[in-house]
Formats: sequence, C-alpha cells, structure tokens
Amino acid sequence: MAPPVSGYKLNNNGIPNFEDLPLRPTDPHYSAWGLYGEKDELGTLNRLTDERVAAAAKDEIKTGRRISLNWPLDAQPQQSFFSRHVFTQSLIRKSPRVVNDDVWTFNSQVSTQWDGLRHYAYQREERFYNGVTMEDIHGVNDEDGGKKTTVNGIHAWAEQGIVGRGVLVDYHSWRLAQPAADLKPYDPFKSDAIPLEHLQACLAAQKTEVKFGDILFIRSGFTATYPQKTDAELSAYRAVVPHHFGGVERSEAMLRWIWEHFSAVAGDQPSFESWPAPPDSPHILHEVLLSGWGCPIGELFDLEKLAAYCEAQKRWSFFVVSEPCNVPGGVASPPNILAIF
Repeated sequence: MAPPVSGYKLNNNGIPNFEDLPLRPTDPHYSAWGLYGEKDELGTLNRLTDERVAAAAKDEIKTGRRISLNWPLDAQPQQSFFSRHVFTQSLIRKSPRVVNDDVWTFNSQVSTQWDGLRHYAYQREERFYNGVTMEDIHGVNDEDGGKKTTVNGIHAWAEQGIVGRGVLVDYHSWRLAQPAADLKPYDPFKSDAIPLEHLQACLAAQKTEVKFGDILFIRSGFTATYPQKTDAELSAYRAVVPHHFGGVERSEAMLRWIWEHFSAVAGDQPSFESWPAPPDSPHILHEVLLSGWGCPIGELFDLEKLAAYCEAQKRWSFFVVSEPCNVPGGVASPPNILAIF
C-alpha cells in the first residue's frame, strides 16, 4: 500500500491541482496515491459525497423516467472481443415441482462493465491503485485465516454504489451533424481518437454544463454501428490482435479534463480510449485512471435509448444509479445501471 502523503494543497473542489500530480515524485506519473489514505479503495468515487448525491437527485429527478444503460449479457453470443468467456445460461427444471432455476457463466467484462481497480496496472511499475502489487492481489491474507485477499476488489464499490449526476456527450449524433469536410474520418472499429475539443464542442452544442463529481458517458457510435456488422466482419475484427477500437484521445489535456471534473467515466466502446496504445505511451488512460486515481472506467454501455430520450427532451444530464455486484475481490462487474430523469 502507498504510505500517507502530505504537503500538497487542495483546491476549491477538495482535490490537488493537476499540476501537483504525482503527489510524491517517486510515484508513477500523474498518480494520486495516498490522497484518501493508504488503504483507500474508492478513488475518485470519494467525490460522490452524500451532499453531492442529494443535490444531484434534487436537481435531476423531475419526471421519474428510467432508462437502462445495460447491453444484454449475451450481446456477444458466440465470440467476444479480447477472447473473453461469453455468457451462457443453463436452465434447470426442478421436477417434479413446477419450478425452474438457472446458472449463468460469463466473463465480467464481456458486456457492459465497470473496470475495477484490480484490472489494469501501471505496466512499467507493475503497481495497481495505491501501490498494490500482483502478489497482493493473488496472495492470501494470513491475518484472515489464509483466505484469498480482496484488496482493491470491486466489492468496495458495491456498498454505496456509483450514484450521482450523469452527463451524456452524444458525440456520435454531434459528429453526424457536422460538415464532413470539417472533421477527420472516425470509425469505431479503427484506432481513431476522439479529440477533447470535439467533446467540448458537443457539450456546448447540447448546452450541457459539466459539474465537479459528474459521471461522464460518451456515445462514440460503437453500439450504434455494431448491429450493422455481419458475423464475418466481426470475426475479421476479432482476428486482428491487438484489436483496434476508436475512443477518446490519449493526451495530457484529456487526463487533466477528467481529473478536474469527473468521478467516473464510461463509453459505449470496448476500450474507453482509442486502442491499441503506442508502445511506452505516457498517456494510457487505463493506467492513470484505474491505477493512478482509482477512477472507474465503464465500457460497452448501451447509450442508444438514452441518447434518443436526451435528444427528445433537449436535456443531456440525469441521475445515475449503478450497483456493481458484491463480489469480494472482483476485477470488474456489470453496472446494473439506470439513468433517471
């Protein structure tokens, strides 16, 4: 675990300025280890204070309309990207009673997911959030009778959930409305990057204000495009290793924007940032967000119905309720998420 850290100043939002990262010069780039204590497992979810959540509920819940953001667990029925175990269901007759049970088996990242703090480490330093090692994760806790450790597990997020004000950046709709000559090509199935300036232009066009502690959702067009692909096309994409996906740009400016505003980030694509990352890139968002800040990354969120409703209402902010599965030591989880208007 990272030792306590001191000597930094907090700004008006109660966090260090981006320029002060890392908090200790010996820690990995941009990291905020120790900000919430050496044993913290919530990271940027600490920004979702009771007061902030209550204010979001008061301001955002007006009609009671609820929209699920969960892609079906079997949305990739035969094969999945990243060779993850697809969803299977065993339906069991409980004869002679007229009763059924079922058993589900699936990789926690095969459909809509929150990436947890055990998922992706700083690759060079081989450290997860707050300095946790692979040995810490795969070891046993001698103080708990030799049970497997649960450090940085997804269960820590289940206690209070990921709940607060959400904002949708409907980049896909915004992009389709722009003159083609003004934009570079963007394909969700290529390593194309979404510039920060485009996300900000989309927010401005929507007249959507971002508030500190918001939960960010970006509709890139992946789940809108996926159903249009044939099985042969999808197999061809999966055959390319590493896979290629569009996503937000990997830049210091993007990192600064996320640090200064959000408690969690999510998108409809398989990788939140464009993928694959160049070798030795200092701006791999998975490293910094998950292992540097403890910031949840959501992927494969189904934002189609949400985008349609936001457009109809001319309102792209809402209340978010997400309850990750309570799996001690879990790496990731379906979000079980609703947007409430």
